[in-house]
Amino acid sequence: MAADASDDLVTRARSGDDDAWRELYVRHTGRLTAWLHSLPSGDAATSPEDLTAETWLTAARKIHDFRGSEDDFAGWLFTVARNLASNRRRTSHRRRTEPVAVEVGTESTWGHVEDASARVAGDALTRHLLSQLSAREAEVVACIDVAGLDVATTAQALGISAVAVRVARHRALGRLRRLLPDDL
Repeated sequence: MAADASDDLVTRARSGDDDAWRELYVRHTGRLTAWLHSLPSGDAATSPEDLTAETWLTAARKIHDFRGSEDDFAGWLFTVARNLASNRRRTSHRRRTEPVAVEVGTESTWGHVEDASARVAGDALTRHLLSQLSAREAEVVACIDVAGLDVATTAQALGISAVAVRVARHRALGRLRRLLPDDL
């Protein structure tokens, strides 16, 4: 898609075009949810899907403040999600609660569609390896390698420079190579 068409998509979304919002949603929701799955939640009651929905609601309320292309929109959207996740972690830390185990029923999963975010969320090894990294390194790896963002968008979403993103990713991947089991 040409840059003009991408900019037009954001402009149309800003003006309230439902089709433009739908297209932006389709393009960004899967990787946003997968990225949120990779972040530490701190609150058992808040799911990445809830944060994704709240991110889109916030984006819809604040789209008039946004200026830029669709690539800039992705960075802005991930920044909104990161801020919401940070706020949830702080809130849950202040309101510490004990999670209650939920029994999984034998009901069918009619209508369930398998996607990459479910595999990431269910992969204990991925979560364990990311937990071994520093917070910045884990966020960078999650943005680039889990969510599929580019360096510039990751830098914008995390509020750091592109050089800091590349350095953090380089260090994180080196540490992950040392941590990976030999049989992988």
